Amino acid sequence: MDFVIELIGYLGSVLVLVSMLMSSVIKLRIINTVGSIIFTFYAFAIQTYPTAILNVILVGVNIYNIIKLVKFTKQYDLVEVKAEDSFTGYFVEHYKKDIELYFPDFENTAELYDTAYIICCNADPAGILLGKKTGDEIEISLEYTTPMYRDCSVGRFLYDELNKKGIKKLVYKTADKKHAEYLEKMGFSKNEEGYIKEI
Repeated sequence: MDFVIELIGYLGSVLVLVSMLMSSVIKLRIINTVGSIIFTFYAFAIQTYPTAILNVILVGVNIYNIIKLVKFTKQYDLVEVKAEDSFTGYFVEHYKKDIELYFPDFENTAELYDTAYIICCNADPAGILLGKKTGDEIEISLEYTTPMYRDCSVGRFLYDELNKKGIKKLVYKTADKKHAEYLEKMGFSKNEEGYIKEI
């Protein structure tokens, strides 16, 4: 029985630790909540009541924040900018390390792009698109969403707005494995050109 209780404690600890590695805030909160609940049972089982009380409070805090995140109404706007604009450069530089995880081959050189958009959520910058436009097609070099808004809603909004602007096809010539998973989830298909999405 003691062995089972110890396993429960380790499981709770692992889940709390794993939650801290989540890029999505809502996933972080959910996994952290589950870990805290398990750890609460463990703390009561070994009669460490201060730890149990702390984890009960953490569960309450997490549930409160999850409700806030779910109820938060996202109002997106698409702002067309220039690749050489100072804010475009600032945004890319600010998230440079995170961008490198998903776009290791990305070059932050404004001359390489002729199309740039910033996606804002309730006036906060939530994402960016940089690429080259040819007719009704954009070859995308960077489509990045900040961790706070990484739930695919930014991408869906972006594609709808680009379609309204007359864009019919999106192309990624190359995609890192991490980003390829997102592209497939968003309906891109792979062929000899790379990843393609008709919008």
